[in-house]
Amino acid sequence: METKQESRISPRNGRRVILFPLPFQGHINPMLQLGSILYSKGFSITIIHTKFNSPNSCNYPHFDFHSISDGLTDPSAEDSTTILITLNAKCMVPFRNCLAKLVSNTNNNNAQEDSVACLITDFLWQFTHVADEFKLPTIILQTHSVSGYLCIAAYPFLRDKGYVPIQDPQSESPVIEYPPLRVKDIPKLETRYPEYNYPLVSAIVNNIKASSGMIWNTFEELEQAALSTLPEEYFGIPVFPIGPFHKYFPASSSSLLSQDQSSISWLDKQAPKSVIYVSFGSVAAINETEFLEIAWGLANSRVPFLWVVRPGLVDGVEWLEALPRGYLEMADGRGYIVQWAPQQQVLAHPAVGGFLTHSGWNSTLESICEGVPMICQPCLADQMVNARYVSHVWRVGLHLEGKLEKKEIETAIRRLMVEAEGQEMRERITCLKKNVDACLRQGGSSHQALGRLVDHILSF
Repeated sequence: METKQESRISPRNGRRVILFPLPFQGHINPMLQLGSILYSKGFSITIIHTKFNSPNSCNYPHFDFHSISDGLTDPSAEDSTTILITLNAKCMVPFRNCLAKLVSNTNNNNAQEDSVACLITDFLWQFTHVADEFKLPTIILQTHSVSGYLCIAAYPFLRDKGYVPIQDPQSESPVIEYPPLRVKDIPKLETRYPEYNYPLVSAIVNNIKASSGMIWNTFEELEQAALSTLPEEYFGIPVFPIGPFHKYFPASSSSLLSQDQSSISWLDKQAPKSVIYVSFGSVAAINETEFLEIAWGLANSRVPFLWVVRPGLVDGVEWLEALPRGYLEMADGRGYIVQWAPQQQVLAHPAVGGFLTHSGWNSTLESICEGVPMICQPCLADQMVNARYVSHVWRVGLHLEGKLEKKEIETAIRRLMVEAEGQEMRERITCLKKNVDACLRQGGSSHQALGRLVDHILSF
């Protein structure tokens, strides 16, 4: 019997697309989701990936996977920006050699192989212009929100205007050119090599301007104002807001960590809209003091909670050793802790009524798609921008600011989960969820943008 997904897959069109994700969970997820979308439209899919954080090819039997060396020795000892610097320095030659082999195989076996239409690459790769050597068009996948990206791209401008580096006395001041942001909402680019930030941003912008288009994991109704500025800044480069990617159809898991399905069984026993889900994603780290403040804020709220404590989340702590003995018992059994959860399933579960999040773009979008209001505790990069939009533009969540303190966390949870303010947010995010459903339907904005993207790739 034909499945729903199989019924939506177009016949093969004889064209192949090569995808090159950045090896972080928040970048791998949308790239592989995009691969599934394009596969459903008839394209063959090849994935070039690093050995670091290599995706599980078994979950994508219809894709071809090719691994390249990445030059990383001990990634666990480095921050994400330092890893990015190393990857961009070490991966260019292996990537070029792999790309040359793939293109050569196609050229030499025209009857057997699909012709390569284009390369789709993560926006943080700086060297993928080497595809020009093979006359291969490059399309950029943006894994940030449009608003978040525009703020990162403006870093040199923000520096010239004196907004960055951020000084405490001005942190509450508005960024006049980028409302509703304040100085403290400007993305943090923290690394041991701060002098690398501006060349990195410059390389990102130049690569995009030299590309054949940009794909965004967003939809027009959510970021219409920000999207409207793109044609001015990137004149002549087509823009394809085809998101949310994960809502096209149920796709294989691209999680780098094992997902604990017991979290779903636990949620099955909870009342509707009663549980606050807590997860800070795959990269963010907190210290032991902050961890304990979160723990007591959750317990004192007297709201049931599902808490993802990723190994490595707490600096210097393996997993739960920092929790007081008998913590879950002290929380009267209202809490459940796992190392990693199937987040899309969790957010879609009827028991979940709120999400305490680091405000990564994937998490933000997934929460909007399921109509779950948020408490935002951003940590780095574009997360500050996302949190500001959640709380002050879309008004579907609260923004925790300053130090993590148990009383503030407890109060925020009760505001979101128990009080009338939270119900108003729930009603607003339910309207956004309806926009998601509409944009993906026949004739919707994302459906139309996907059609344009398919035609664009076939034109190469």
